[in-house]
Amino acid sequence: MSTTIDSSHTADAADAPQVPNKESFAERVYAAVRKIPRGSVATYGQIARMIGAPRSARYVGFALHRNPYEGDVPCHRVVFRDGGVAPGFAFGGPQVQRTMLEKEGVAFLKKLSSHDLPCVDLSQSGM
Repeated sequence: MSTTIDSSHTADAADAPQVPNKESFAERVYAAVRKIPRGSVATYGQIARMIGAPRSARYVGFALHRNPYEGDVPCHRVVFRDGGVAPGFAFGGPQVQRTMLEKEGVAFLKKLSSHDLPCVDLSQSGM
């Protein structure tokens, strides 16, 4: 499809900037998170890099907070870059996330994260 902007220029749909489809971004996030093995964690930034969107860690978090596949996408395995668990963990809060990770053998540090939340030992459980 072509659109005439003025008499000297015709713009094709291919000339338009590509806006990422939010649904496909979320689905890419869910696919990447499904690959995190039991007993391991990844950071939001690592997931963003895995899907080819290295500066989109915050959007990874948004996608996981809306995760429609509870039980299929192990979003509890995604933590902040300092190892902190999510304060708004979608399926029950930070203590539920910690419990789920501990049941999988993920080690926690005695110190709290920069968000004053439980902190995963990334040196032992990180990808």
